[in-house]
Amino acid sequence: MSIALIGGMDRLERHYLEEAQRAGISLQVFTKSQTNIAAKLKKADAIVIFTNKVSHRVKSEAMQVAKAHNIPVIMHHACGVCTFRNCLECFAAQGQ
Repeated sequence: MSIALIGGMDRLERHYLEEAQRAGISLQVFTKSQTNIAAKLKKADAIVIFTNKVSHRVKSEAMQVAKAHNIPVIMHHACGVCTFRNCLECFAAQGQ
């Protein structure tokens, strides 16, 4: 399974990757705005958006891609490692 994480803090990127690896998930982290992010998100099986650390433009672009490609999305305002772990557990519980 491949998850794209949008938002979050740069200093926690390593911890997000460790949590995903522990869960056996491939993770792409986008903590900063990037060009052509939509093309990169199309390949994800699921998307996690930390809304307190992402611009409205990037969030909207991610939601458009998710809707067009039927990709499940979880949005959280908090961006801690514990929150990310809970998101991974949600996907595991849904059988994603």
